[in-house]
Amino acid sequence: MSLAQLISPEQLNARLHEPGLVVLDCRFALEDPAYGQRSYAESHVPGALFADLEHDLSGPVNKGVTGRHPLPAATELVEKLRAWGVSADSNIVLYDDGPGAFAARAWWLLAWLGKRDGVFLLDGGLKAWRDAGLSLTAVPPTIKAGDFQGEPDASLLVDAQGLQSLLGQSDLTLLDARALPRFKGEVEPIDPVAGHIPGAQCAAFTDNLGTDGRFLPAAQLKRRFAALLGERPANDLVAYCGSGVTACHNLFALSLAGYPLARLYAGSWSEWITDPSRPMTTGE
Repeated sequence: MSLAQLISPEQLNARLHEPGLVVLDCRFALEDPAYGQRSYAESHVPGALFADLEHDLSGPVNKGVTGRHPLPAATELVEKLRAWGVSADSNIVLYDDGPGAFAARAWWLLAWLGKRDGVFLLDGGLKAWRDAGLSLTAVPPTIKAGDFQGEPDASLLVDAQGLQSLLGQSDLTLLDARALPRFKGEVEPIDPVAGHIPGAQCAAFTDNLGTDGRFLPAAQLKRRFAALLGERPANDLVAYCGSGVTACHNLFALSLAGYPLARLYAGSWSEWITDPSRPMTTGE
């Protein structure tokens, strides 16, 4: 069975009172960091708890050293997961507004800590939930703490030095999840330097979704990533983006397509550019 799993709004609604179910609302907006918490307080899926990208799913930013969303300390994240009611056997559903980028970050973090079964993304996110006419609430749930034990898996990561040593190797497939204009360096609305890591291919995470905002069928995703991989081994693939968030969407989609969980360059472009000696390029 694929590590990545989707759940429809109707399926989740039928399971909301299931013992041990943990639902995390991962909504966030880069341009308005308070948006997620504010939106959660206004309304959310019944029983859901709020997980903030910057306060819960990322660690402190060290300006000029880290990227914009460095990984959280594993011990601190484990403590938060326990406080949210997560145990080893918990089923967990993650959602955001719809595209799934922030929910996929939470999915990847759980996989990194060893929680690789019973974790679902709400397909289409809260938009699909609303479109289905399902109920929302502003009432926060009462939670019983869980006993989750997790250890970070270093094999799922590559750092800047390690990635730089791989550049130019024939087996490397390096996928950049940002939109093509940012990849090409034509625009850069967030980071101070535009462009991409040499040898990367643009694999915009939004192309994992259909026009309805839900994930494409597994066979279609398989064709997408097979074209990007060519004859290179899937095990040597590395995913990155602007700050290590939307790259997780590609890793989730790769898993949906049946590929093994590949490595993440968590610092991504926003970390890469902190050292001007690292190679950078623009264009296709």
